[in-house]
Amino acid sequence: MSTVAEAAVGKLWRLPARRNRVKVERAVKVPMRDGVTLLADHYIPVTDSPMPTILVRCPYGRGFPYSLMSAQLFASRGYHVLFQSTRGTYGSGGTFVPAVSEPADAQDTVAWLREQEWFDGRLATAGGSYLGYTQWALAMDPPPELTAMVVMVGVHDISLAAYQQGPMDLYNALSWSDLLSHQETVSPAVGLIRTFLAERRLAGALKRLPLRGTVDGLGGAGAPWYDDWVDHPDRTDSYWDSFRVTDALHRVEVPTLLIGGWHDYFIQQTLAQYDALRARNVQVAVTIGPWTHLTVDNKIAMPQAISWLDEHAAGRAPVHRAAPVQVFVSGQWQNHQTWPPADMRTETWYLQSDNRLAGSVSTEESSGTGFRYDPENPTPSVGGRVMALSGGAKDNRKLEARDDVVVFTTEPLAEAVEVHGEPVVELHVTSDNANADLFARICDVDPSGRSVNVTDRIVRCTERDTVAGEVRTVRMTLDPTAHRFEPGHRIRLQISGGAFPRFARNLGTGENPGTGTAMKAASHVIQHDATQPSRISLPRRLNRSR
Repeated sequence: MSTVAEAAVGKLWRLPARRNRVKVERAVKVPMRDGVTLLADHYIPVTDSPMPTILVRCPYGRGFPYSLMSAQLFASRGYHVLFQSTRGTYGSGGTFVPAVSEPADAQDTVAWLREQEWFDGRLATAGGSYLGYTQWALAMDPPPELTAMVVMVGVHDISLAAYQQGPMDLYNALSWSDLLSHQETVSPAVGLIRTFLAERRLAGALKRLPLRGTVDGLGGAGAPWYDDWVDHPDRTDSYWDSFRVTDALHRVEVPTLLIGGWHDYFIQQTLAQYDALRARNVQVAVTIGPWTHLTVDNKIAMPQAISWLDEHAAGRAPVHRAAPVQVFVSGQWQNHQTWPPADMRTETWYLQSDNRLAGSVSTEESSGTGFRYDPENPTPSVGGRVMALSGGAKDNRKLEARDDVVVFTTEPLAEAVEVHGEPVVELHVTSDNANADLFARICDVDPSGRSVNVTDRIVRCTERDTVAGEVRTVRMTLDPTAHRFEPGHRIRLQISGGAFPRFARNLGTGENPGTGTAMKAASHVIQHDATQPSRISLPRRLNRSR
């Protein structure tokens, strides 16, 4: 990338000034213990002084835009950067299988670094998404040289990426597998266009039944792991053991900066990483913006990343950080010492007749609201935590007008309600089909009637854990959020039988979800009377004013 273009990006993202020129040694060969050779580009800061090294391990290629964000900008600010293509990608030997080889390959790469005369013994890691996984993979056995980590919208457990909430995360799993299948057969420009148009391009494939074999019809190099994931819907299956590096969260000791988004696919994992490190008194900071996986604001993320590395890897003067926890709450940034904040209480709202949410339990002896879910005409997904341009906070009014969606709404709020944490929805439900999903979402309804999603959750029910016709209690812990419902706004609970194609449909037959094709509808009644008080519990922050 030209110096002029890099300077323009640095100015746009408000980065600190460049410290040095950069040379690049391309396609450096790094040997692995099994004889495979991985390729890396070495970005070299032109300076007479020793400089720390940032290791970045990436499956998406070493060209633009990854070369800019993951290497050039760091190297021009005083770091060696070893930017490596993971196994089986972009000239690196072996076969790419997500996650499985990353711990060993990371260790072998560090062993090679120790032998390089330019390596001064100071090592850091950085990167986002799968590049976060490669960092946690190294931290399974943290090398003594490791001084700092920066993990952006990162993942440490691939099983949670595939089956985060019960049913398969269909859109995210298929679109990511399709991306990997085609990325080396098209130009970077075409690859970006394919990513932006993925929802429309994959519409037919997402509807396909059975789920198994879907990738085979999409062309490209293939993604054989996809059918394996379809075949293993149980996250406790030993198959998934090699797809998670969760133990790293309990082993690493170095200062770690986490950057996430309230509508990011991996927000649960980002906060699990924060919780695990903080519980062991590891120095950890977390920044969470209003972003999806694809819309992280680099004007915020990149300056923080460079500042963190400057302080903890290079030993340079730190840039003041206002607080360890920085979260975006409905238009404003807040600083906290911990998350959730300490001043919290639980506030409960109860479902009532006439689609109301109220602060007290219904006095009715018998009351319920029904809806029907048909997998042949599945309730669509709107916004939310998907790796697509349509993700995030969206207007839900068109969705809520469907007859397979029911809503319960408060009166306009007299005062603000600020929520930090994980809301809980508890439903007493009767269904005529034991094989059925339930999707719950909290929305913010403004005075104009616009209903915008805040957080949600889906659960998969089967005949193994419920009986058709009997009342069952379904408790759903929604994804973490920080949101302020303003005075005059209303809190809405939305309930349906699915969110397709974000999540794979429950076919309603009890068949294997990977091979089944037959479908059966389900009718539900949400009970909300005096003896069966369905409700939502919100973790509310006390005494909060603008």
